[in-house]
Amino acid sequence: MNDTVIIIPTYNEAANIVTLLDRIWKLPLEADVMVIDDNSPDGTAETVRRLAGDRGRTDELTLVERPGKLGLGTAYILGFKQALQRGYARIVQMDADLSHDPDYLPLFLEALHTCDFVIGSRYWKWRLSVVNWSLHRLLISLLGQLYLKMVMNDCRIYDFTSGYKAFNRKVLEAIDIEDIRSTGYCFQVDVNFRACMKGFSLRELPIVFHDRTAEVSKMSGNIILEALIQPLILRLRWFLNHCRTKKVPINRS
Repeated sequence: MNDTVIIIPTYNEAANIVTLLDRIWKLPLEADVMVIDDNSPDGTAETVRRLAGDRGRTDELTLVERPGKLGLGTAYILGFKQALQRGYARIVQMDADLSHDPDYLPLFLEALHTCDFVIGSRYWKWRLSVVNWSLHRLLISLLGQLYLKMVMNDCRIYDFTSGYKAFNRKVLEAIDIEDIRSTGYCFQVDVNFRACMKGFSLRELPIVFHDRTAEVSKMSGNIILEALIQPLILRLRWFLNHCRTKKVPINRS
C-alpha cells in the first residue's frame, strides 16, 4: 500500500474512467486509487474492474460499489473514512469526468509538504481558468463564489466549490466528517469551512478546468438551492457553537 490515495466518485463515467486512470498511472506517482461507484447503469464499475486487471493494477485500485445513487457528499465521506482507517497519510479527491487534469497531482502532493490542504482553484486571484463553459454557467459560478466569499469571510478562498483537493490526514481527522450533512457542491464548501475554522493552513493552486468531455452535467436545481442555503446554516451553527463554548469572565468583585 502507498501512503497516498486518490478518491474518485463515479456515476455513469464509463466513457471517461479508462482515460482518467491510464493518465494517473502514467504519472511519476506512488499513489493508490479508490473508485466509489453508485451502481452506474452504464457499467462503470465493471469497466474499472476489468481495467485494473488488464493493467495489472489490482493491488493499487480499490473499487467500492454502492447500491444506488447516494450523492457526491456521501461518496467522499465514505472514501475519507476508509482512507483514514487504512492509514493513508495523504488523501486526494477529484472528479472522474476529465475536468480535473491529473497532471496537477504531483504539484498538489508536493504542496502538502508546506501546508495542510490544497485546493485546485479555477478563480485564483479572480483570474478565470475554465474551458468550454457557457456565459450563463460562468455568471452563475462567479456570483456563487462572491456570495460564498461574503458568507464565509473568515476563509480566504477564491474557489470554494472546487472538487479537486488534497489533504494531509490530520485535516480529515479533525473536522468531524461524520457530522457533515451537505451533499452536492456544498459538500466542498462545508469541508473547506470546517478546515479553515480549525486553523489548518491552505494553499490554492491555479488550475485550468475543462468542462465535461463525455456524458452530461449532473447539476440540478436542488443542488443550486442547497448551495444558497447551506452556507448560511454552516455559519449560524459555527456562531452558536462559538458562543456556547466561549468562556465568560467571572466578576469576583
